[in-house]
Amino acid sequence: MASGIDPTELSAAVGGPDYGAMELIRDRCFARDPLVDDVSFDDPISPRELQVRFVDGFDGADTARLDVTWYAGGAYRFHYVDEAINWRFDRHPNPHSPEKHFHEPPDADSETAVASCITVEEPVLVARAVLQLWRRAYETGSLAELNTAENPP
Repeated sequence: MASGIDPTELSAAVGGPDYGAMELIRDRCFARDPLVDDVSFDDPISPRELQVRFVDGFDGADTARLDVTWYAGGAYRFHYVDEAINWRFDRHPNPHSPEKHFHEPPDADSETAVASCITVEEPVLVARAVLQLWRRAYETGSLAELNTAENPP
């Protein structure tokens, strides 16, 4: 799978990946979480995506990954993938969903995205919100918890 937001999902330009924002997200949100096994960029020369690997996933998955791309124009993509489940929080212009939206598990279908409960816009706050929502869903074992909060974090 290519990194970042699928170009066919964009109805306006979002700019290139913002390496500085992704560094902040890595250092302030994911570097110290006990369930994070590794945090690295897809390419050390021209990074387009931050890859966060977890030691565990939902429903017995042995591993899980959260792929993060933050764009210079403020758009973002936080895409969770494990052995059987996909979901993602996105912010980008498109013709079929709100600008800030959530693609529900288990398939993260593009055409059925719903409004996101995340309203903050700063990179570190958005990342903290995604991490808190993931953690709550992981700890309760309920995927229904992923997009149900009032203005996290």
